Amino acid sequence: MATYRFELNAKPNRNKKYNILLCVTIAGKRKRIKTDILLNRKGDFNAKCKGNNWIRESEPNSKVWNEYLADLLEDARKSYKELKETSAATAESVALLVKGEEQSHTFLKWDSTEAGLEFSGFAAERTQQILDAGGIRNWKKYNGFLNKLAGFMDKKMRHKKEVLFSEITLEFVTRFDDHLHTLHNARGKKEADKMLHQNSIVVILKVFKTLLKRGMELGYITPDKNPFLVFKFSGIKTEKEKLDSSEIQALEALELKEGSLDWHSRNCFLFSFYCAGIRAGDLLQLRWLNVVGGRLNYQMGKNHKTRDLKLVPQAAAILDLYRTESSKPTDYIFPFMDNRKTYASAILQADRDTLPSDMKQKLFEEVSAKNALINKSLKRLAEKADISKKVSMHISRHSFASIAAQKGIESNKVKALLAHSRLQTTEGYMGNFNTDENDKALESVFGSPTDKKAQLLALIQGMNEEEITSVLASLNQ
Repeated sequence: MATYRFELNAKPNRNKKYNILLCVTIAGKRKRIKTDILLNRKGDFNAKCKGNNWIRESEPNSKVWNEYLADLLEDARKSYKELKETSAATAESVALLVKGEEQSHTFLKWDSTEAGLEFSGFAAERTQQILDAGGIRNWKKYNGFLNKLAGFMDKKMRHKKEVLFSEITLEFVTRFDDHLHTLHNARGKKEADKMLHQNSIVVILKVFKTLLKRGMELGYITPDKNPFLVFKFSGIKTEKEKLDSSEIQALEALELKEGSLDWHSRNCFLFSFYCAGIRAGDLLQLRWLNVVGGRLNYQMGKNHKTRDLKLVPQAAAILDLYRTESSKPTDYIFPFMDNRKTYASAILQADRDTLPSDMKQKLFEEVSAKNALINKSLKRLAEKADISKKVSMHISRHSFASIAAQKGIESNKVKALLAHSRLQTTEGYMGNFNTDENDKALESVFGSPTDKKAQLLALIQGMNEEEITSVLASLNQ
């Protein structure tokens, strides 16, 4: 059911005239439409008139203007009837038709609930699609964008709870960008006094840009109306933390209790390092079936690329610490993930891709929690090893790349080992590299099994000072 009435704007405009508004209410939601009529005096308007005499005869143009208002009212009723047949009748859509504008689709809409914000509209639907497809990392980015946009609207747009595609202009995006620069980093207590980093803002704006591009492809917005074809933004180049060879050796030399959290955490970090920087999410989900014939073969969760790596002696030695007679091919190699959990039945990446979205999210949260636990442990180990840098699992990738470069390995081979898709980190898209070349590159960094000098160096690195002194003394005898 729709209701209509004319109102007089309570506040005059700059010329001290009062605008007549058509108020349309549908399903409890109201929309006011400005008419072209401006009155000099409030008293010339009669809201409770009989017939179509909203403007009193005291106004010289009353007859013409009353006819105009009657026609406008009839247009509104016809518009409602047309839209009702397609189930698209809302106060907003009726107002757009009356004003002769095309109906604009909802980009994002939200309501406050006890559980938090509940989103709907195009952006929310796309975010859900990403979650259903298993893109948990991307889903988190998109969900973060939805919350940031809702916060901006709440603070800057008088608590408005809906954004239409037609409202997303260059000015809108610029104001949103300005708003993001006023936000504080909410990661932790130590970060609370810091502002949101420019690179974090770039991630949010990239999501916004991607959503509008998709909306443009679907016809919700025309190219000339897309503000991101004009609005430019960029991040800040940051220095990646990495360990050098002496710091790696310092971690290896720490005396740790076998089976302790710190012991397992160091093993994970070093295994990642000796396998060209396996990401924590992939490493934690490695199974014994991924180890075949002295090689490590697995599919990366982030980009679904297959990695086939030769296990250098240092990496093989770490695996020997965990392999037992009872180890099953489907068991996790490292003891952080639970073989008894439901998600453990998804053994290969292809299996994990077909998990229900709620199970994918649980698996993602479990991996994230274990990664955070290891990183907390690595922080303690760094302090014990007198390493001032912030050590985390991901630093193993940067450390490998840095040390490989120092040893003269060609950058394209390093990138192939890291399985990067781009060469900014890798100078453009690269094809797959021959595993023989990768094997040689790994051996060049960590030493070949047939390289006696490298083997000796690896043995010495694993010895403490007392053992080295004893060996040297025996050589002099």
